[in-house]
Amino acid sequence: MALVAPASPFERAAFDAGVAELERLGFVATYRAGIFERDGFVAGPPGRRARELMWAFEEPNVDAILAVRGGYGSVEVLPHLDADRIARRRTAVVGYSDVTSLHAFLNTRVGLVTVHGPMLEGRLAAGPSAYDLASFLGSLDVEPLGELPVNGVEVIRAGEARGPLFGGTLTQILASFGTPYEFDPPAGHVLFLDEVGERPYRLHRMLTQYRLAGRFARAAAVVIGQLPRCDEPGGTPTGLSVVRELLADFPGPVLAGFPSGHATSPLVSLPFGVEALVSAGGAPKLVMLEGAAA
Repeated sequence: MALVAPASPFERAAFDAGVAELERLGFVATYRAGIFERDGFVAGPPGRRARELMWAFEEPNVDAILAVRGGYGSVEVLPHLDADRIARRRTAVVGYSDVTSLHAFLNTRVGLVTVHGPMLEGRLAAGPSAYDLASFLGSLDVEPLGELPVNGVEVIRAGEARGPLFGGTLTQILASFGTPYEFDPPAGHVLFLDEVGERPYRLHRMLTQYRLAGRFARAAAVVIGQLPRCDEPGGTPTGLSVVRELLADFPGPVLAGFPSGHATSPLVSLPFGVEALVSAGGAPKLVMLEGAAA
């Protein structure tokens, strides 16, 4: 497994702890020395980070690519990536948060499956209590993940729908609009949206923009993350109340509180680009119907 730093720099202690966890799971971690470079709030110049990614895609012994952390900066590497060379290798990229820029590009522009899953810092470095092991390993397998854990997930709108799963952090998705790397999933997809630390009015603004851009109309179902730190300090309104308001008339199923990305409970990995089923009836379900690595 190749380790890359497409966004912000990181602490060496967290890096070493994450590598130790990967090794405990039986992975062999490989990386280039430039991964430790720092340039203000990013892990070195965009060209260096892009070369690191291209190396990881083309290294013959690499089966998956794992981002060390998010933060900011992944969008800067996109103009330096070679989509044709990446498509020939078809190597899975794992990460969340700022890595959404890579997900959007690789899913909808290159046609690859990626994994909205744990990164080295914060999740793997914290050990098994910080991420869901079964979905992490299953997202790198040829067999379908099947039904995922939905503890604490709330039904906002009932119904059932299926389609390829795409998404990521809402801030990054909106930032892609109007660029050559715009998040552009096909009609009938299942949309997953994650966010953290955005006050309700800002979350309302972002979801309204997404709606006015006509993007919710292209989704068959919507799954929202746990939205940590998205409530007003006094308790109301909340991030969840904003979701209830703006998706009250969505024609398909809507779930909220799914533990992927910026989750307060163990992170459940989601393979983006594979067929998924959302069932929001008496008991909510999110079922992955295809093998991510197939």
